Amino acid sequence: MPHLENMVLCRESQVSTLQSLFGERHHFSFASIFIYGHTASGKTYVTQTLLKTLELPHVFVNCVECFTLRLLLEQILNRLNRLNSSGDGHSTQITCDTFNDFVRLFKQVTKAKSLEDQTVYIVLDKAEYLRDMEANILPGFLRLQELTHRNVTVIFLSEIVWEKFRPNTGCFEPFVLYFPDYSIGNLQKILSHDHPPEYSADFYAAYINILLGVFYTVCRDLKELRHLAVLNFPKYCEPVVKGEASERDTRKLWRNIEPHLKKAMQTVYLREISSSQWEKLQKDDTDLGQLKGLSAYTHVELPYYSKFILIAAYLASYNPARTDKRFFLKHHGKIKKTNFLKKHEKTSNHLLGPKLFPLDRLLAILYSIVDSRVAPTANIFSQISSLVTLQLLTLVGHDDQLDGPKYKCTVSLDFIRAIARWQLGTCKKPVGLQVPTQVSFRSFSSDNFNKHLF
Repeated sequence: MPHLENMVLCRESQVSTLQSLFGERHHFSFASIFIYGHTASGKTYVTQTLLKTLELPHVFVNCVECFTLRLLLEQILNRLNRLNSSGDGHSTQITCDTFNDFVRLFKQVTKAKSLEDQTVYIVLDKAEYLRDMEANILPGFLRLQELTHRNVTVIFLSEIVWEKFRPNTGCFEPFVLYFPDYSIGNLQKILSHDHPPEYSADFYAAYINILLGVFYTVCRDLKELRHLAVLNFPKYCEPVVKGEASERDTRKLWRNIEPHLKKAMQTVYLREISSSQWEKLQKDDTDLGQLKGLSAYTHVELPYYSKFILIAAYLASYNPARTDKRFFLKHHGKIKKTNFLKKHEKTSNHLLGPKLFPLDRLLAILYSIVDSRVAPTANIFSQISSLVTLQLLTLVGHDDQLDGPKYKCTVSLDFIRAIARWQLGTCKKPVGLQVPTQVSFRSFSSDNFNKHLF
């Protein structure tokens, strides 16, 4: 079908195979088809487009949304029931608790004339979640055609191979179809197909070629690349809009977009800032670091003391333990400044990475940077455990019962700066920091804290 070929690009062999498997409406197809491939390889899109274009009766269910057996079975039955009653305008809600009930009710639903003489397709997207349900669900769906004596085909869409599904007891083997990753030529063709009508196809294709040249080595996800293409295209065509360059002036357009693509490289997959904030960043031509505090990562809502615990953990990770007395005590006595830093300590601690620290040192710094007196209650220890669960702290080497737990701070300096600004009510622009090479144990004031973090 020419119309289908224009809708589904670079998947001709898979479409041809599926059409051969489906056959005519009244033909019995395979009892089950297993389609697998990496994310954004076109599995869901091709299957949905093919079923809709051929106008085949089908039910599409996402196993992430239907996370329990009852939700999954009822979703399938009710959608099939709506297919039957599409002309009547009303349908009754079906309830189903077990797979045995599902087989019985499925026979009743598909007995209608509209579904009796043609193949019914049940598509289960994210099928890997079926493995977490009852043991009889996967074998039951694989043999649904045999159990119900109906012309039904179950299509499984998954990102993992069939060998990870097969039970130890054995089961009915489905027809397995693999969707390979898109090549760079396929991505070029698909992304160029989305060109805006106000610009020529060649102009947008040149832009996609530049985009793939930058991002293809680190990102081959079609969805992410499509998002990046839409997000950065206004900046690419900005010289054309202002009349400073023509559509064929590739070198000038590249010089204009190059720094912005390098900034976008820092946030591939992360979505650290929203699309509107990214557009503002490009429009104002500001530094990406100034928006780091607005990232979704730093919007993690933490309790009051958890913020201080995280700050204390960062200071403990990046400061030598022998400097704690100097920076956290008011009356620490005289300390010789000559040769205070060893040769290897003159290197920025950011380059060396976070160091391990014991729990008692973390609590000592915490008591110093909090203005009010903090008691070492169960609440404080539970918040430390929560930070470990959130992967903001890492618990290292707690196997030895004779030694206390040791931690390491895993967050970045920008994250700590954002928390510190919010906690201390300061909005000053951050300057380059030679890591809190060392920071302050009792009566640690806000001024000192600003001095070491900003």
